Amino acid sequence: MYEAGSASGELSGAQLIAEALRAQNVEYMFGVVGIPITEVAVAAQAAGIKYIGMRNEQAACYAASAIGYLTGRPGVCLVVSGPGFLHTLGGMANATVNCWPLIVIGGSSDRNQETMGAFQEFPQVEAARLYNKLSVRPSSLEVIPAVIEKAVRTSIYGRPGSCYIDIPGDFVNLQVNKSSVKYVECCPPPPISTAEHSAVSEAASIIAHAKQPLLIIGKGASYSRAENNIRKFVDLSGLPFLPTPMAKGVVPDNHPNCVAAARSMALLHADVIILLGARLNWILHFGLPPRFRQDVKVIQIDICAEEMGNNVRPAAMLLGDINAITKQLLEEFSKRPLKYPSNSEWWKRLREKMLNNEERSKDLALQKSLPMNYYTVFHHIRELIPKDCILVSEGANTMDIGRTMLPNYHPRQRLDAGTFGTMGVGLGFAIAAALVAKDRTPEKRVICIEGDSAFGFSGMEVETICRYNLPILIIVVNNNGIYTGLDAGSWKEMLQYGDPVTSVPPVSLLPNARYEEIMSAFGGKGYFVNTPEELQNAVKASLADKRAPSLINVMIDPQSERKKQEFPWLTRSNL
Repeated sequence: MYEAGSASGELSGAQLIAEALRAQNVEYMFGVVGIPITEVAVAAQAAGIKYIGMRNEQAACYAASAIGYLTGRPGVCLVVSGPGFLHTLGGMANATVNCWPLIVIGGSSDRNQETMGAFQEFPQVEAARLYNKLSVRPSSLEVIPAVIEKAVRTSIYGRPGSCYIDIPGDFVNLQVNKSSVKYVECCPPPPISTAEHSAVSEAASIIAHAKQPLLIIGKGASYSRAENNIRKFVDLSGLPFLPTPMAKGVVPDNHPNCVAAARSMALLHADVIILLGARLNWILHFGLPPRFRQDVKVIQIDICAEEMGNNVRPAAMLLGDINAITKQLLEEFSKRPLKYPSNSEWWKRLREKMLNNEERSKDLALQKSLPMNYYTVFHHIRELIPKDCILVSEGANTMDIGRTMLPNYHPRQRLDAGTFGTMGVGLGFAIAAALVAKDRTPEKRVICIEGDSAFGFSGMEVETICRYNLPILIIVVNNNGIYTGLDAGSWKEMLQYGDPVTSVPPVSLLPNARYEEIMSAFGGKGYFVNTPEELQNAVKASLADKRAPSLINVMIDPQSERKKQEFPWLTRSNL
């Protein structure tokens, strides 16, 4: 363990790292300690940084990245060298693809053992470059504060993303005199850039002449804290809007202009689309036919110049901060009042489609047959959970159906697999959200809804949740498989055909697995439910206990799926 600096003003590398992170307003550190970075975690706690020990580096990285999204300041993932570092690659890639700020600090081999086959030696700086905005190893202890400031600044400036700092093992306990250290002040928040006035005017003109406009709100708008101005813009303009999954709640899902229930139709027939911090990637079907009109006009609003024109050439490009540009649009429309008519033919068609789709989902939700289906489960969850809870969701059907069935009313309160479609993020995200809620809004609950397959990626983090006494409610929607599974009778029959490795379908998992007992084993509360009544009672009991974590294992029909899609090309998951 590290010792405090001597009277001569010396401090260790571990202390220097911790103090530099705290100087940059870093509040949270997640990791799995070991050689050579244990002392860094201890020093971080001494400096006032909250350290959360996780059970797997990948989950630690996911948690740290979620901190960046929720707070606007990066969380830190601290890991050991070699395999420990490699386990963070998924988290670094996920953060960068999602555009979330993250700092990963990895211990590495001592400098005097490089190329000698040192313990867990690996070219970490080179390996990290593909996944990060910055990958760097400090040349000396003296420059560590400057390197950390640059990493934090790089992670939050421009398009946010992950940054990696490599720390040689011999740096950790090496002493340095404070007078020789290059100290750096905390980097300020990112500068706010606005769009050119001509571009704003052009966009306003295009919107004013649109016959079937659609506003698409992306998680970039959520990250930029643009909710107040966007809500004003929606109310002022009367435009229908569609949120991408993690932008749900920027404008409440129950707002009369939300057309999420008519998503496919809105995308297909809109003649003008305003992209507010959303990308025309696979989530939005690249903006191309057959999911979009060939002649659709796109107004692209983004912080990243390189994003402009990806897949579809925009009719107008507004480069800058989403919140600032939305304010510019509000000012522009105050000069030329625009209110898209609520009695237009476009609105009429959208409302009819929304009503039709909602009725189809309602019919499925109210089915009385057992085992339950997804829609029944989400119907009863929706009736009981608080409107201001933070929802974490992952899994295939669990996430997709949950997105449509569970509304969000506030921004940055839905976390899911995101742009990278990453499975395994759930418990890490939930832990991060619970820590932020504990410090800022302690009355807010975190509810993590997982498919049984998704839960398996990071299920041991239940111990982390119990160790830190985080009152997270985990709901595992258990269909005995990936996409679909087998019931106990079919499983037993399948085993009669021979060895499971050759007879059991690759999508199948063990029927009726008792995941709730994992929670019980670590001191939390576990519930195994088969009926709507049991589900209601378990949710009520879990929410009533504001101190202990809970896990509800909900058995559903192994063959339950999403409702049938209207169009033949709607066969892939719509995140």
